[in-house]
Amino acid sequence: MIEIPQPSPNQSRRLRWLLALPKYGIVLLLLAMLSLLGLLHYNEVEEERNALIKDVLWLEQNLQFHLSGNEEQLQQLVLDMGNLPEPQKLFRLRATHMLKNSPEIAQIIWFDEAQHIIDALPSTALPDEALRSFGPVVTEEAFEIARRLGKRTYSKPFLLEGKRAFVELLIPLQKGGMLVAVYPLDTLLSNQVPWWFAEKYMVEITDDNDVRYASNTRIEGKSNQTYEIPFDPPGQGLMLRVTSYRGPDNSLQRTLIVAIVLLGAGVFWSLWLVRDLMRKRSQAEEALRAEHAFRAAMEDSLTVGMRARDLKGKVIYVNPAFCRMTGFSPDELVGQSPPMPYWAPEQLDETYARHQEVMAGEAPPDGFEITFKRKNGERFQALVYEAKLIDGNGQHTGWMASVLDITERKRAEELARQQQEQLQFTSRLVTMGEMASTLAHELNQPLAAIASYNTGCLNLLKTGQAKPDDLQPALEKVGVQAQRAGKIIRRVHDFVRKSEPKRAPCDLREVIEDCIGFVESEARKRRIRIECNLPDLPPIPADRLMLEQVLLNLIRNGMEAMAETRESDRLLRLDCRLDDAELRVSVADNGCGIAPEIRDRLFTAFFTTKPEGMGVGLSICRSIVEFHRGRLWAEDNSASPNGRGTIFTFSLPVDAE
Repeated sequence: MIEIPQPSPNQSRRLRWLLALPKYGIVLLLLAMLSLLGLLHYNEVEEERNALIKDVLWLEQNLQFHLSGNEEQLQQLVLDMGNLPEPQKLFRLRATHMLKNSPEIAQIIWFDEAQHIIDALPSTALPDEALRSFGPVVTEEAFEIARRLGKRTYSKPFLLEGKRAFVELLIPLQKGGMLVAVYPLDTLLSNQVPWWFAEKYMVEITDDNDVRYASNTRIEGKSNQTYEIPFDPPGQGLMLRVTSYRGPDNSLQRTLIVAIVLLGAGVFWSLWLVRDLMRKRSQAEEALRAEHAFRAAMEDSLTVGMRARDLKGKVIYVNPAFCRMTGFSPDELVGQSPPMPYWAPEQLDETYARHQEVMAGEAPPDGFEITFKRKNGERFQALVYEAKLIDGNGQHTGWMASVLDITERKRAEELARQQQEQLQFTSRLVTMGEMASTLAHELNQPLAAIASYNTGCLNLLKTGQAKPDDLQPALEKVGVQAQRAGKIIRRVHDFVRKSEPKRAPCDLREVIEDCIGFVESEARKRRIRIECNLPDLPPIPADRLMLEQVLLNLIRNGMEAMAETRESDRLLRLDCRLDDAELRVSVADNGCGIAPEIRDRLFTAFFTTKPEGMGVGLSICRSIVEFHRGRLWAEDNSASPNGRGTIFTFSLPVDAE
């Protein structure tokens, strides 16, 4: 045995240090990158701060330039109005020019010494007239200050017209009075702040109490830096506040920081995963082998054939059960395209059409039956269920079929069908045997009448005095009685004839009338009245002979059930009615009824309550009705005079399947 040397403690510590060095290196690299990014961020913030201050100073100078220019023009207007003989004409001319070139001015007003309006453009309505109801207005205070000082003065800001802020520039006239220019602060900002400035900053006019009178910006987001500077003129404690916003480009730095952190963390984490990689891979391979062995064992134990085809119809997989079913090996089937070697040549067109339906996704969800050929040439019946083959990505890659060999089942069904037909035929023969004496008596009547009429005709002929007019009535009656006898024989012949079940348009009224013709003699013998309610009914798709067997069985059962009923109450009633898309036929008797304990077993084969009964009549009736896609059931006859009796009802669909 070879002994594997164990590492010394020093070697173990050295190995741990060597394995830890890449981790420490990544941590140091991560710290260095974060420090560099922090320094870059600090420099960027300082640069933004300097750019903000520079832009604010430029904006403040631009506003002062425009306001000062307006002051100079108004001051010149005041001087000219004091020197010219028609100051009002000059006022309107100059004021119109200023309002056109200085849109930040909303109104220019000329007051006299009593603060009455002499003239105003664009109208004589003051924007601050609404403030007069609140006491001394700010403009009156500014008016008084300008008049005492004799120089231009700005009023304090005031709010009007839906909380809009205004300031007024007041310049005293040489001959008394006052010239006033009204500035809406929001209009001032919107006209004097360039569009590129509003794209970068939010400009606000506030006061010492942080009340915002106007603002202008075209951006939204979180504020970055703010810088304030006195707004003078107009003064009065107003401040010009400019706030910068982080642009969309600032996210690049944050993204870079996050990427570096995630990259470092990912590398650090990956080092911890390396040592478990081989172990997990080994476990995965072992689990895969176990799963493959399990699936292989499961597929080998299946008795259902499995066949997979791609979207073009080529076979890509077959299981052992399918190979045993067809007799071909997997190598002979995998890779084959239509026509397949297991297709029956005599049904090649039908099989190929079914194949096309499957490829088009139109396969019946309940499966379909088809004939396949084994390798030795033997044919077998198969029941095939097709389903979509979906891969791990959810993509439809082909079709998976489950194939069942139903040859033995079909043989058993055919044998059961033949036995059922034989049982029905036997039941009809038994019924005819039970009715033989009645039918013989009924047949004897027309035969006796024929013999009597024939004797009378012979006697007339022997006298030599017979004339055709004398013989004709008798011969006509002979023909009628012969037809009656022939009709009886035809009914018996049709009823006991052995034939294949065949559904064809059938008149239910004729079927019921033929059945009543069978039992009329027996009903008279049993003192039973038969009533029929037969309205005009549409023809139904049915086998006439089978329906006669059902009705005859139900009618005879009803008559036998009334053996102990009083003669006056012996009534058998047949009703037909059309209910929605089905036809309902009921046979009601006033007999002894059906006990609750035997009602559930009533239609069970070989169950009977008659001493000499076979117990197959009602079972055959239900089978026949179900063959016609109908139902047969029994219920109590609540309208019976004796409080008992039974109603047998069966329903048949009117339309063909």
